[in-house]
This record gives sequence, C-alpha cells and structure tokens, in this order.
Amino acid sequence: MSDMLGKNLLDGPEPTLLPEERDVVARLEAGDEAVDLAAKYPKSSLVWAILADEAYDEGSTIESYAYARVGYHRGLDALRGAGWRGHGPVPYTHEPNRGFLRALYALGRAAGAINEAEEAERIAKFLNDSDPNALAELSK
Repeated sequence: MSDMLGKNLLDGPEPTLLPEERDVVARLEAGDEAVDLAAKYPKSSLVWAILADEAYDEGSTIESYAYARVGYHRGLDALRGAGWRGHGPVPYTHEPNRGFLRALYALGRAAGAINEAEEAERIAKFLNDSDPNALAELSK
C-alpha cells in the first residue's frame, strides 16, 4: 500500500518509447529506397509509412492504404514489444515513434480517401490519443 502513496493513479500509463532503428535510418540517409528496405527491414513502420506517402503522392490510394496498413500493424507489434498495453501516449517528440505515427496518419488519410469514414474516424482518435500534437506535425 505504501508504494501507492505519492502516485497519482489518474495519470495513466507512461509514454511508450520505441527503440531506434539505426540501420534503417542510416540506409535511408545513404539514399536507399524504401521499397528496397521493406524487404530487408519488414518490421520497420517507418519504411512502410514512407511507401504509403510515396504511393499517395503518386495518386495510388489503394497501394497507399495497403502500405500504411502494414506499417500500422508492424507498429502495433513494436509498441506491444515496448510494453504498450493498448492505450497511452506514444509521443511524436520521440523520433523512433514517428514511423508508427506516420503509418497511422497515412492509414487514416487513405481510409478517408476510399470512403472508409468509420475507420478514418477511429484512426484520427487513435492518433490524437497517442499524441494530440502529432496530427499538426504530420499534416505539414
């Protein structure tokens, strides 16, 4: 009982901080293409988010949706591996979280574009619950 003294139980869970993807980031900085890196680093949400953004920018909404969906699920796996229990902050300010948040944003954007309004709303809520500042950063 004394362990609970001084802790505000209403604060909620601690933020989840994903580990760095040094190899992926180094390969991207060296000029490797995301499509090549997806085969080498399939667990990287960042790579899938980049592919989703590229497809969306090219007008390939369905492909963007598919890439974002993979990045989203890979990110959920990574979050769970980092101790996330289905809710709580995933701060955008922590650089390694950005791949997941980018994939989440891309999934919501593509869902909206293909008239999956319910999914787009659910994703928008999830993004806001993860970090209320993420949307503003990601939509720049």
